[in-house]
Amino acid sequence: MSNIPPSQSPLSRPPPSSPNSRPIAPYGPHNPQTRPPMPGVSPSPPLPAGYRPPGFRPGNLQNPSGRPLSYPNQTAMGPNYQVMSANSTSPPPVENPESPSQRSQTPPSTSHKPKRLYPKEITEVYTESNAYGNQYQPFTPAVAPGGIGQQIQPPAIDQNAYQQSQFFTPAGDQNYQAAAPSMAPTQYSQQYPQQYPQQYTQHPSMNASMGGLTNQLNNMNLGGHSQAQLITVNLIGTLPNVADLDAPPPPINLPPNSSVTQSDKANCEPSYKRCTVNCVPTNASLLSKSRLPFGLIITPYRSLKEGDEPVPVITDTVIARCRRCRTYINPFVTFAEGGQKWRCNLCFLLNEVPSQFDWDIQTSQQANRWKRAELNHAVVEYVRPPQPPVYLFVIDVSFPAIQSGAVATAARTILESLDRIPNEENRTKIGVITVDTSLHFYSLNSNSSEPQMLVVSDLEDVFLPQPDDLLVNLTEARPVIESLLSRLGDMFKDTHTVGNALGSAMLAGFKLISPIGGKIIVLQSSLPNIGPGQLKAREDSKALGTPKESALLQSAEPFYKKFAVDCSRSQVSVDMFLLGSQYSDVATLSRSEDALKFAHEFAEFLASPIALEAVMRVRASKGLRMTSFYGNFFVRQTDLLALPSVSRDHSYAIEVSIEENIATPTVCFQTALLHTTCFGERRIRVLTLSLPVTNSITELYSSADQIAISTLLANKAVERSLSSKLEDARDALTNKMIDILGVYKSSITGSQGASPQLQISDNMKLLPLLALGLLKHVGLRASSQIPTDLRAYAMCLLTTMPSQLLIPYLHPRFYSLHNMPIDVGTYGPDGIIMPPPLNLSSEKLERHGAYLLEDGQNIFIWLGRQVVPQLCMDLLNVRSYEEVRSGKVTLLQLDNSFSQQVNAIIGKTRESRRGVYYPHLYIVKEDGGDPSLRLWFLSHIIEDRTDTVMSYQQWLGHLKDKINSGSF
Repeated sequence: MSNIPPSQSPLSRPPPSSPNSRPIAPYGPHNPQTRPPMPGVSPSPPLPAGYRPPGFRPGNLQNPSGRPLSYPNQTAMGPNYQVMSANSTSPPPVENPESPSQRSQTPPSTSHKPKRLYPKEITEVYTESNAYGNQYQPFTPAVAPGGIGQQIQPPAIDQNAYQQSQFFTPAGDQNYQAAAPSMAPTQYSQQYPQQYPQQYTQHPSMNASMGGLTNQLNNMNLGGHSQAQLITVNLIGTLPNVADLDAPPPPINLPPNSSVTQSDKANCEPSYKRCTVNCVPTNASLLSKSRLPFGLIITPYRSLKEGDEPVPVITDTVIARCRRCRTYINPFVTFAEGGQKWRCNLCFLLNEVPSQFDWDIQTSQQANRWKRAELNHAVVEYVRPPQPPVYLFVIDVSFPAIQSGAVATAARTILESLDRIPNEENRTKIGVITVDTSLHFYSLNSNSSEPQMLVVSDLEDVFLPQPDDLLVNLTEARPVIESLLSRLGDMFKDTHTVGNALGSAMLAGFKLISPIGGKIIVLQSSLPNIGPGQLKAREDSKALGTPKESALLQSAEPFYKKFAVDCSRSQVSVDMFLLGSQYSDVATLSRSEDALKFAHEFAEFLASPIALEAVMRVRASKGLRMTSFYGNFFVRQTDLLALPSVSRDHSYAIEVSIEENIATPTVCFQTALLHTTCFGERRIRVLTLSLPVTNSITELYSSADQIAISTLLANKAVERSLSSKLEDARDALTNKMIDILGVYKSSITGSQGASPQLQISDNMKLLPLLALGLLKHVGLRASSQIPTDLRAYAMCLLTTMPSQLLIPYLHPRFYSLHNMPIDVGTYGPDGIIMPPPLNLSSEKLERHGAYLLEDGQNIFIWLGRQVVPQLCMDLLNVRSYEEVRSGKVTLLQLDNSFSQQVNAIIGKTRESRRGVYYPHLYIVKEDGGDPSLRLWFLSHIIEDRTDTVMSYQQWLGHLKDKINSGSF
């Protein structure tokens, strides 16, 4: 499909006409032609004949505050520093009928070209003759007759009279005070009652009295702010007037027209938020010199007294926020381009005004923009509509995907899972994009029974072919969605296209769902090789097992990291199922999944409850600080983690430091997670952990949790391997074990010098074994035989698995099947009875035996070469060991007790591995089968020596020698 002509774009449609056929401003009746003239107001100077400003639109918005609306193609020096030539043809600003703007009559010199402080697209906003304070005319400060700083003897007044002081506002002050986002996260869900982020607010415009100004100070030009009069009083011999405790704070003297409206509520009342100084110093030296404290006092939910006006509540669901910093629109923003865009007053990004911003949903009529609560009040509340669950499927339909059957399997699985997808209150939205060398969108109009394919071939400048029906309500459009999914497997069966433009498809998906947020679910079968984010096969067998391998674990294309950051800001998550058998560059694309596990895991994934648009923060008792965070998230602040979605099987690790002495008997950790459930409820989940405090190192070691230690070390090892080298990660893990065991020797047992023993507390006795399992794990093991994709996938699991899944992943479960007790595989008080676990040593392997090993990702059944024929018949329905075929199998349910026991064990194993994981089952023969499969199984026997890593006993000996030599 070709690009949509600009003339057909929804953004370029001509504005509607008013009933009297006069053109009105788009999205609102604000054209001067439709507003009667205000008495006592001079009309704006006439424009030159035939003049049309750049980007002219009929009926540009006028601003009742007197601040001019910006026009395109005008340059500015920084976000608030404007220069306009004296002979400029730019139109004068539209006057505010209620409060005419004050403009300087003498334009500043333009002989020197101003240096641009911000990007062009940010600075091209507004132009005015005043070069110092936006469109504000510089104030003439009021100075006491004796000059600044001179002591003035005030006249005798009543003791009950309030003496009010004024303070000087530094030049160049931008006059905003923003409330920092106040969020509390937790683990899954929720956060604190205050919704994140809090509204950013600013201060009102108060016209100070104007006095004379000396020529010297006039030449200094103090940035358009009034200078305060300093009044000094003598405290000696006077009684304090305690009534002044109830006096209001010093006034905030903003330049005129600082807000877009002249509301007296435009600035925040001191009862909600106040600053220790009402003029912000320009630099730290000034603040330090003043020795004044600088801070905010915030009371977001104060009690309302009788007569107080309630906080305005915005219920029309139109929430205008900055795309970059997420600031809410407020009285101190600036409108540009005829009112079609607004400039954020914090980061100065130009944003589109929402299409419904000037529409009253209650009356179904156009509304007066300047009467909106968020433009007149500094404190407002939004009714936050819950985010509907959104699932956008991006499916690879290139030749490899079709040939492997991945497309047909994906379509069938989605179709069969439609009833399992969370769809409380029928709000869930669904969309589908297929991709090869082009992008295929699908119009899923609920009034049609047949989907319509829309093809976009432009991969560089991605656009949506139509504004509606690409993302539809699952309930309303169910018939057409089912029709598409039932046909999708056959729609591309004759394709021979081998290219793939995944990057372009992801950009298109982001454009589609970013206004709402949700999940982009990618089903990929080939390496993306065209368009944005294209990759090349980097697999280099010569680099495996060398320091150069670390480079293969890094992302090869910055496109994906930037895309992930953009998604995080818009509450969009990306889940990837990589189904190809060849190299796919998992380090860049993220997780891979085995194609044969796909149907089960994908269905479970779609049915899993999720938390959306979440943020998490961890708080701790005084003296404790969170220093490092591990997991999949975006760090929004030093301690605030943004999580577009929280899956039920993801874990996060946090490192804590002690910054000052703890004097309390206990400490507390509390995690809060603000999120929206997939059922549309905004919740906060709070998890609180209280621990005792001790000054005894013995008690510390006796209370150590070896499982938690192993989980944290696994996360730190992965981070170290990605930031440095795999060898450095292994060395750091070894050194940590030496440190722990060495300190135990010297500080707990008091042993000095060389010792034949290696001691540790009973509760930590398995820590060295788990550390060895981590060293031998495919994610960290030194080997030239581990494909980079497999290693990258293993690292992803190490940093996301909870401890319940991670420990079996590091130390697999190992059972004997041929001599298991008779009650194994039957139901007991705690469910299916499992066999007793064995040590991961080849000494346990008997030639006539059968064994089961599982690590949560895969299940292996090992058959010794002398296994009895009856076992082969009972388990696999073959007559002898020679007839057994090794490899991936589906175990039959045979009519004998042994088959039923083994199937029950496998079923319990798969069930106990929480999450979407569905381990495959492999039959491994001691000889005569697949040699690579045999080596794969033996790599899990971590107590044995391998070609590069010592056995468990050798590992302990190595640690002991290091400790005895004093290497800790």
